[in-house]
Amino acid sequence: MSVRPLEDRILIKPLEAETKTKSGIFLPESAKEKPMQGKVVSLGPGKLLDNGERVKPGVKKGDTVVYGKYSGTEVEIKNIMHLIVRESELLGVIEG
Repeated sequence: MSVRPLEDRILIKPLEAETKTKSGIFLPESAKEKPMQGKVVSLGPGKLLDNGERVKPGVKKGDTVVYGKYSGTEVEIKNIMHLIVRESELLGVIEG
């Protein structure tokens, strides 16, 4: 099964939450923060403008992106949680 997002939506696989702090303390499952970064898995064709033209997404498959804490909709694909967000909900692309 695969998911192909529509319009300007982007399918993201969130990065794993940190399991320990920088000082070496292991975090219990309930204390882990929801990740706000992920890898782009798939994307739609882009936003359709009123004049019929499409605006291509500014990200590509494989990019690591940053999104808001409560952005998008969570979906489970092959027992792995993913997130579908609109391109406008993305805050940035991590480079380097």
